[in-house]
Amino acid sequence: STAIYASVPDRIFNEMLVSPQSSFFGRFRHFIDIIDPRTLFVSETRLKACVALLDHFKHGTLPPGTTDQELWEAQKVKQAIIHPDTGQKIFMPFRMSGIAAFVVGLLLPNQTLASTVFWQWLNQSHNACVNYANRNATKPTATSRFIQGYLGAVTSAVSIAVGLNVLIEKSRKFNPATRLIIQRFIPFPAVASANICNVALMRHNELSEGIDVLDRDGNVVGSSRIAAKHALMETAFTRVVLPLPIFVLPPVIMAFLEKLPLLRANRRLMLPMHSLVCLAVFGLSLPLAISLFPQMSEIEASHLEPEIAMATDCKVLTYNKGL
Repeated sequence: STAIYASVPDRIFNEMLVSPQSSFFGRFRHFIDIIDPRTLFVSETRLKACVALLDHFKHGTLPPGTTDQELWEAQKVKQAIIHPDTGQKIFMPFRMSGIAAFVVGLLLPNQTLASTVFWQWLNQSHNACVNYANRNATKPTATSRFIQGYLGAVTSAVSIAVGLNVLIEKSRKFNPATRLIIQRFIPFPAVASANICNVALMRHNELSEGIDVLDRDGNVVGSSRIAAKHALMETAFTRVVLPLPIFVLPPVIMAFLEKLPLLRANRRLMLPMHSLVCLAVFGLSLPLAISLFPQMSEIEASHLEPEIAMATDCKVLTYNKGL
C-alpha cells in the first residue's frame, strides 16, 4: 500500500520546492510547514494526489492550470507525512506535527508524584517512537534497539523528575511559594537529559553501522560512522534546546497571569489558560529548535573515513540528519 510513495521525487528535486535551507530563516519557514497540525488529517486520497502532482512536476508533465501554490501545498503535505529515506508514510502520532499533545501534560501545575511519573512515561514513550520514525533510515534498525532506547529514556526521565521532586519537598531552605516555583522548572532537566538518552539509544545502531553519505547528484558514496556521529550530536542538541523555552517561559508567564484579577476571581480558567500558553510557546519552540541544523546536512569529504574521501571527487557530501 505504500509502494506508490517510493516514486516520490528524489532529494535533489525536493530542494527545488522548499525554502532555501542554507539559512536559519529558510529552515524555520520550512519546518513551520512540517509541523503544521493540519497535515495530521490529510486523507490517503489527498496524499496520493499530492505525490502524483509532484511526480508530474518532476517529469515536466504538469496538468494545465497548475499553480505554484498547489505545488507548494503538495510538497508541504508530502514532506510532513512521508519519510525521506524510505518513501513510506510516518505513522500519524509520531510525525513532528503530532508532538504538542504529549508535552503539555509535563507543564501542568501542582504535579503529584503519580502524575509526574505518568507524564514523564508518556512523553518519553512518544519521544522514542518519534525518534525511531524520523531517524536516518538508510540502515535497518533492530527491535532490540527500540526497546533499549525506550527503557533507558523512560527510566532516566522518571528517576530524575521524581528525585528532584523529593529533594525539593524535603528541603527546608525554601518557603512554600519558592518551592512551588522551583517545582515548575523540574521537568526541564529531566526531559533534557532523557531526550539525549533517548536519541542516543534509539539511534545507536547508526554509530556502529554508519549512515549513507551522498554526492551532489544524490548518489550514495558510502556508509560513514563519522557522519552518523555528527547526525546524532546535532539531533541530541536540538532535543536539549527544544524543551528550554517550553519549560522556562510558561512558568514565568503564568506567575504573572495568576496575579491578574480575572484569574484570581475565576480559578477554573487557570488550567485552560496554562494550556494555551504552553501550546503557544511550544508552537514557536519546535520549529526554532529543529531549524538549528538542516535536515540534509553537509560535511567535508576529507573529514570522513579515508575510503569514502577517496571514492568521490566531491569535496562536500550530504547526509540525512533525521529530525
